[in-house]
Amino acid sequence: MSDLREKTIRTEQIYDGKIIRVQVDDVELPNGNRAKREIVRHSGAVAVIAITSEGRMVFVRQFRKPLDQTILEIPAGRLEAGEDPADCAKREMIEETGYRAEQMKFVTKFYTSPGFADELLYIYEGVSLTKGEAQPDQDEFVELVELTLDEAFERIEAGEIIDAKTILAVYHWQNQQLKQG
Repeated sequence: MSDLREKTIRTEQIYDGKIIRVQVDDVELPNGNRAKREIVRHSGAVAVIAITSEGRMVFVRQFRKPLDQTILEIPAGRLEAGEDPADCAKREMIEETGYRAEQMKFVTKFYTSPGFADELLYIYEGVSLTKGEAQPDQDEFVELVELTLDEAFERIEAGEIIDAKTILAVYHWQNQQLKQG
C-alpha cells in the first residue's frame, strides 16, 4: 500500500471569523511535487433527527445565504468550543424548534466536505419529545415544519430538501421504518 500523505511545508491563515477559519497550506505531494491546499477549519456541528409521537419528522425552514434560498433542514447547529455534541443537540432542538428530547441517541458522524473543510457533523436522534416554545438566536429566523416520511421524500424530489444531512436523516428514518416491518 502506497503512502498518499501530503507533507505540510507552510501554513498561512488568511481569515479568522466567527464560524470558520481559512488557511492556505503549501504541501509536498507523494511524488515530490508541490501544491497549495485551501482549507476551511470549523469547530464542528450537530444535527437532530426528531420524530414526533404522531409519526412526523421535525424540520425547520430557513434561508441560507450561501445558496440564496430558503430550504428545509433538520435542526442543526455549531458546536461551541469544548461542548459535548449531545448537549449541543439538545440545545439546538430547543432553540430552533421548542422540542425537548428526553435523550439524544448517537446515530453517526461524518465530514461534510473533506476536500476542503474539516467540519465534523454529529447526527443524533431525539428520543421522547416534548413540545415547547422555540428560543431562536437573535440572528436566527426559522419556521417549524413537521412532515410524514412520504411528504419528506416529496420535498426531496421537489428540491426543497437539498442538503446532505437532511437527506441522510430522511433515509435513516426510512431504514428504521423498514427494520420495524
